[in-house]
Amino acid sequence: MVNLEWFRTFKAIYETGTLTGAAEVLYISQPGVSLHLNSLEAYVGYKLFDRTSRKMVSTERGKVLYNYVLDAVTKLEAAEHHFHKSTEKDTPTISIGMCFETFQFTLESYLPGLPFNVIIKFGEYPEMLSDLDNGILDLIITPQKGESGNINYLPFSKEKIVLVGGSETPTADFEGLIKKGNMEEVHAWLKKQTWYGTTADMEHLRRFWHLNFNKRPDFKPNYIVPNLSSIVRCISGQNGVAIIPDFLCKKEIESGNIKVIWEGNDVIENTLYFSTRKKTIYANEIKMIEEIFIKEMV
Repeated sequence: MVNLEWFRTFKAIYETGTLTGAAEVLYISQPGVSLHLNSLEAYVGYKLFDRTSRKMVSTERGKVLYNYVLDAVTKLEAAEHHFHKSTEKDTPTISIGMCFETFQFTLESYLPGLPFNVIIKFGEYPEMLSDLDNGILDLIITPQKGESGNINYLPFSKEKIVLVGGSETPTADFEGLIKKGNMEEVHAWLKKQTWYGTTADMEHLRRFWHLNFNKRPDFKPNYIVPNLSSIVRCISGQNGVAIIPDFLCKKEIESGNIKVIWEGNDVIENTLYFSTRKKTIYANEIKMIEEIFIKEMV
């Protein structure tokens, strides 16, 4: 009979590239890793790796097996982590999904004072909705709805995707162009500005550009930074522009370090939802988290 630990070990070897690396990840001995791999290869009947002096190189059959078992092993590891018995029996643990910037802006500073344990997950909204439905997450903050009848969606705030700039960004000419309604000149002015973008997601910029100019942006940002929070810090009090959700720079707008330059002719507005399963044992903990978000975002 196959041992599921063999697949976990196989995954670790594939991702680290060495037996030593897999042993460190799994907190087991290197001979133990070798034993698991040899057992799995004997079970499937073919080599999964070519051994070299420096690295374990996956065979074609190994690549096929990795792609086949990856999702299943990852879900089992997540389930193990989620349902593992806590050392503090009376302290509940809730798992919350949201985007990284939302966490930084709202919840991060409150974590040390919460009377329960929290696991934060970042990811794509469809994946997090699936995890919520399957019991892996207990609450997600999302602008998207899924189709499951097992989930409640409670609207609590709205976000606008807007063009913002640092306080030193000169905008008098732009404001004049907007009043004239000459979109070609508006487009030309925007392309001349100092732009900030992120490494992971340019969807806000593409969507804003398509709605207002009916085409994809035909330029690259001058500066690519790790996330939207980095953009806010970079342009605050400086000369630079970006397309971001307005709530992420709420405090900077109030202080005058960042200004909303343009909401666009077609305003992009998303409703943000608290999404939970209809049946949950963590109603009190979830309510406390929701109150924090309402305080920070509404």
